[in-house]
Amino acid sequence: MKKFVQGLVAFSLKNSLIVFFLTAVLLVAGIVSYIHTPIEAFPDVTNTRARIITQWPGRSAEEVEKFITLPISKQMNTIPKKAEVRSISLFGLSVVTVLFDDDVEDFYAQQYASNRLSGLDLPEGADAEIEPPSGATGEIFRYVIKSDLPIKEIKAIQDWVIERELIAVPGVADVVSFGGEEKMFEIKINPTQLENYNLSALDVYEAVSKSNINVGGDVIQRGDQAYVVRGVGLINKVEDIGNILIETKGAAPILVKHVAEVSISAKPRLGQVGLDGDDDVVEGIVVMLRGENPGEVIKRLKERLTEINERVLPDNVKIVPFIDRTKLVDTTVKTVTKNLVEGILLVSLIVFIFLYNWRTSLIVASVIPLSFLFAIIMLRIQGLPANLISMGALDFGLLLEGTLVIVEQVFVSLERKAHKVGMERFNSMSKMGLIKKSVGSVATYIFFALIILIVALMPIFSFTKVEGKMFSPLAFTLSYALLGSLILSLTYVPAMCKVMLTKNIVERENMISRFFRENLFKLFKWSTRHRKTTIYALLAVCCSLLR
Repeated sequence: MKKFVQGLVAFSLKNSLIVFFLTAVLLVAGIVSYIHTPIEAFPDVTNTRARIITQWPGRSAEEVEKFITLPISKQMNTIPKKAEVRSISLFGLSVVTVLFDDDVEDFYAQQYASNRLSGLDLPEGADAEIEPPSGATGEIFRYVIKSDLPIKEIKAIQDWVIERELIAVPGVADVVSFGGEEKMFEIKINPTQLENYNLSALDVYEAVSKSNINVGGDVIQRGDQAYVVRGVGLINKVEDIGNILIETKGAAPILVKHVAEVSISAKPRLGQVGLDGDDDVVEGIVVMLRGENPGEVIKRLKERLTEINERVLPDNVKIVPFIDRTKLVDTTVKTVTKNLVEGILLVSLIVFIFLYNWRTSLIVASVIPLSFLFAIIMLRIQGLPANLISMGALDFGLLLEGTLVIVEQVFVSLERKAHKVGMERFNSMSKMGLIKKSVGSVATYIFFALIILIVALMPIFSFTKVEGKMFSPLAFTLSYALLGSLILSLTYVPAMCKVMLTKNIVERENMISRFFRENLFKLFKWSTRHRKTTIYALLAVCCSLLR
C-alpha cells in the first residue's frame, strides 16, 4: 500500500496537467450534479410499500373485513420479499398495506401486488385499486378553484378536467380532492304513481341502468362512403332520464318522468373545506412520486397550471395555488449553501491565521468545495437525494486533515531548503524531488487515517428501516466527501504545491500563532512538572460534567 500511495503521488507530480484537467472535470460535473440532484428538506423515511384501497359502498366494517380485507391480506402474504402486511377496515372501505424489504424498488412492489390482486375474486360492487408510490413527504402542492359557478359544477370540473390534466405531469403520483359536492342525478320515485301503473322501484332501476349505455352497430356502405351505425344512450341531462322508457301499457309508453321526479343533486357530504373567509371551496392536493426532485416537479406543475388557466378552463374558473414546497426547498438549498460558504470562509481564515501564507491557505481551502462536489457526484450516481441532515453532516475539519498535514510538511521542507541554500538559488532550482519526498513521508499515514474515519461510519451503514433511511444519506455523504478529500490530498494537493510553492518560501509568524505556541508550550511544561495536580484537575472537571 505504501508503494501504491507514493506511486500515486509521483504520478500526480509528473503529470500535473492531467491532474488539473481531471480536477476541472470534477468541478464541472459536480456543479451539474448539484443542480440536478433531488434536494429534500427532510429524508423520506417511508418503507417501500404497496397500498391496496378497496371501496365497497354501503357495507359494514365487519362485512368489509370478512369479504375484502381478509382475502386480500391472505393473498398479499405470499408476495416475495414481503416484510409485513397491515390492514384497516372501515364502513365501506378497506385499506391493506404491504411493506417490503429495503432492497425492493417501488416498481417491483407495485407489480407484485398487482399480480396477486388480479387473481382475487372480490364481491360484486367492490372496487380495488393500488395507490401510486408516494412517501410521507410526498405532498408538494395545494390549490383551490375560484369561480362563481355552483359548488357542484366546480367539483365536477376538478374531478373530470383539472385532475386529469395534473396527473399527466411527469413526477406526479396522485391528485387528491377535498371539499365541494359530488354531482349526481337524483330520481325521487312517487309510490302512488308506481301503484297506479302497477310498477315497482326495481323496474325503474333496471330501465335506467339499461338505458345509460352506448351500443355499436354495423357499417352501411353508400358508394365510396361508409357510415357507422351506433346507438347513443349515455345520459347527459335531466331530460334524458325523464324520457327513459320503463314499460309500454298497450299503446301508451310509461316513462320515468311519469312515476318520478328527476333533479340534479349531490352525494351526502363527509366534510367541508374553507380558506380565507370562504367556507366552501374545492381544494386539490398534488402528491409526488417517490424519488422525484420536488423542485423540478413543482416547476413542471406550475407550467401546466398556467396552461390550464389560460387555455382549458372557462374565464370564470381559475386555479389559485396557496401552498407549495418550493419555498421549503429553496430555504433548504439556501441554508446548505450558506453553511458551506461560511464554513469554507471560517476554516480558510483559521488556516491562514496559523499558516500565515495565502498560497498554502488557498490550496487547503480549495479542497473543501472539491470534496463536497465529489460527494454530490457520488450521491447522484447512487441515486440518493440530498437533504439538510446529510449536507449538515460535513465536517470541514475532517476533510482538511490530510491536506493540512501534506501542505504543512511540504512548506516546512521547502522553507528549510531555502534557508539552507539561499533564496536566490532556491528559486532557480527544481523542487519536485523534495515535494515528492515530503509528501511521500506522510502520505501513507494520511491514507490510513482517512480510511479509519470512513470505516468508523460502518455501523451507520448497517441501519435498516426508518433509521437507515434517515441516517444512511448522512453516512454516504460524509464517506464520499472523505474519500474525495483523500484522493485530492494525494493527487491535486501535490500538483498544486508543485505549481504554487516554487519561489520565495519564507516562514512568517503572527501574534496569534505566537501566543498559542508560547502559552501552549508553557502549559505543557507546567503539566509535565505537576503530573498529579494535572490528573486530579482533569478528573474533577470530568466529574462535574457528568453531574
